[in-house]
Amino acid sequence: MELSKKHVFTEEFYQNIGMLFYAIAASDKVVRTEEIKTLNDLVQKKWVPIDNQIDEFGTDEAYKIEMIFDWLEEKAPEAEWAFNEFRQYKKDNEELFTSPINQLIWETADAIAASFAGKNKSEVIMLSKLKMLLSK
Repeated sequence: MELSKKHVFTEEFYQNIGMLFYAIAASDKVVRTEEIKTLNDLVQKKWVPIDNQIDEFGTDEAYKIEMIFDWLEEKAPEAEWAFNEFRQYKKDNEELFTSPINQLIWETADAIAASFAGKNKSEVIMLSKLKMLLSK
């Protein structure tokens, strides 16, 4: 199955995806500029095209990924907390997590982790947990 504009995802979906990407970037306790740039590039190139939902301000819902990421970066909660929030959302909404969506989540998370001097140990651990979660 291919990703297309037929998918309709909610603001809550994108917020939870943003939490996950924050968890990956913050897993080493530092969110780097390169990680933010990678996230923003991938939201624009890969996430915006899959959904044509817009909010009341005419903004594509996929940008909620960036918004929640920025908000979390400012509040600086533990990466583990953000990952667990995503895990619970996924568990409660398995039908949204199709193979193509899981692949896109994986590619984005992996790119964020690799964007600054490769992947460090804490990022590799977080990616391993994500890999297991997405393969369920």
